[in-house]
Amino acid sequence: MNEARSSEPLIDHDAAAALMAPLTELVLRAGAAILAINRQAMRVEGKIDGSPVTEADLAADRIIAEGLARLVPDLPTLSEERAQLARPPYHGSFFLIDPLDGTKEFVAGRNEFTVNLALVSNGTPLLGIVGAPALGLVWRGLVGRGAERLKTGAAAEPIHTRPHPKRGEPWIVAVSRSHLDSRTEAFIADRPGASRQVLGSAVKFGRVAEGGVDVYPRLAPTSEWDVAAGHAVVTAAGGRITDAKGAELRFGSGRNGFIVPEFIAWGDPAAAAR
Repeated sequence: MNEARSSEPLIDHDAAAALMAPLTELVLRAGAAILAINRQAMRVEGKIDGSPVTEADLAADRIIAEGLARLVPDLPTLSEERAQLARPPYHGSFFLIDPLDGTKEFVAGRNEFTVNLALVSNGTPLLGIVGAPALGLVWRGLVGRGAERLKTGAAAEPIHTRPHPKRGEPWIVAVSRSHLDSRTEAFIADRPGASRQVLGSAVKFGRVAEGGVDVYPRLAPTSEWDVAAGHAVVTAAGGRITDAKGAELRFGSGRNGFIVPEFIAWGDPAAAAR
């Protein structure tokens, strides 16, 4: 662990690699807690922004918060469920968490919800874990050292994004089931021949990272905790995340309430420059 500006701790690649296994275990435990909740009988409440929060969100958040406090007590943690406690900007390393991404999917009885955990250093996601407990899948990656997918009962397998199809060849775009917007529709329309894969939550990042999808555009606002873990996984798998103009994303400044105005997850970095 090194020191960042303002004496805030900065995690390097070796320290992050040593944390991968225990952090994955935390994500798995949080996922198990979510699955243990009775969706038919659980409480569903509304946040100020109108989005839902459930017992499952809070149970997963508690497990991750307690685990991180034991593993790396000196590192700040920003969770969607405790965003009011945030003290930005974060100049060194910090954990960025969405304990249940896709709450609408979860409440609706679908299986495309995830536990997202990212380690961000100097404004850029370095390590990411996206667990999809109901699907029995975990995607994880450390930027510069590769990404892998874990299936329940099977060994981890390396994953990599795929080259973008040549002009005229079919390509696959991941689109949101709950948040498809007009700008994203226009993005797809400008690239004829797309086959859409409709998915919920950060599962879309996992599909890009493993080479099952070519691109995942989200050209409407979302939050940093929705993006950071998938950002690290896709980048570690060989992809790139940019805004609509090709600029890199930054995390942890607190600008605009941790809102990400837009992003595009490219499986092939060369496609982002076209």
